[in-house]
Amino acid sequence: MEMMVIESPPECPGYMGRSYSDYNSDRCGEFPLAGSPSASAGGASTLRCLLVSSAADYSDEVVRGLISDLDSPSVESKRRAVMELRHLAKHSPENRLRIARAGAVAPLVSLLSHPDPQLQEHGVTAILNLSLCDENKAPIAAAGAVRHLVRILRCGTPAARENAACAILRLAQLDDLGAAIGRSGAIPPLVALLETGSSRGKKDAATALFALLAGKENRARAVEAGVVRPLLDLMADPESGMVDKAAYVLHRVLSEPEGRASAVAEGGVPVLVETVEVGSQRQKEVGMLSLLEICEESAAYRKLVVREGAIPPLVALSQSSSRRIKDKAEALIELLRQPAIPGINRAKAVE
Repeated sequence: MEMMVIESPPECPGYMGRSYSDYNSDRCGEFPLAGSPSASAGGASTLRCLLVSSAADYSDEVVRGLISDLDSPSVESKRRAVMELRHLAKHSPENRLRIARAGAVAPLVSLLSHPDPQLQEHGVTAILNLSLCDENKAPIAAAGAVRHLVRILRCGTPAARENAACAILRLAQLDDLGAAIGRSGAIPPLVALLETGSSRGKKDAATALFALLAGKENRARAVEAGVVRPLLDLMADPESGMVDKAAYVLHRVLSEPEGRASAVAEGGVPVLVETVEVGSQRQKEVGMLSLLEICEESAAYRKLVVREGAIPPLVALSQSSSRRIKDKAEALIELLRQPAIPGINRAKAVE
């Protein structure tokens, strides 16, 4: 049976193209990083207002001076410089290019390993803002940013972890870099962020995982890291605001035999059937496609799906969807109505 290709989930490429700060604007249009020690500092707030109002006035010479300050022995000088570069990159696409071309990428990447948590937060946000320009993504990756971002995902502050997930998504959009990011160890900390992060952190982790799980190797890594359980928990909780995103990520996981086995073992069949029954139209469609993945090669799994009462909501879905979804739903219904043949697919069913 031909497998239907799932497109990007709602908001997937777009919302992850903005930094964490874009969701937390104050009256100046600037954004304190959640959990940042500097977020409540009055002097920093004044500086942010000045930076935003005068962003267009920064000459190339001033930008080069800020980049030079990134190598200063003074932590305060580094912090002031990275804050200004970060804000310049946030407010102007042109500035993202000229900051990178002026040589900022390597010193900014070096800040990702600095012991000062504020410098790490500002550094990862600056890297993220630069990565919003596609031309900057390859130089950022070439400067060794991935391993530093993965380390921040593991042990950075909450705000730094969230921005690191966003930056990893941006870099994962480069050809062939997704597999390298997976080999660098990004999947387990992203799964941890999905499970224990803030609401924003969970969303950032889900979208980064969706991008990385386009690769087969990364799907296996995600299953091994335990991604299925938190995905199902989010799908089962409409109040999480994560049902759509979790459903899309789970669908990618289910393309692997290990993913299907894990989903069934973790109680995924009832969750998916309920999604088809009471979810939004989009959720119903993705839930149905996920059930089709689970059922296609296993009679035992089909029996579980029938036992959960999947056929009536599938029939309803087939009568209220597009032609493509209708065909898939009808194919699944036909599959579920097939009589079980003893001995067939037994080995796959118990894998």
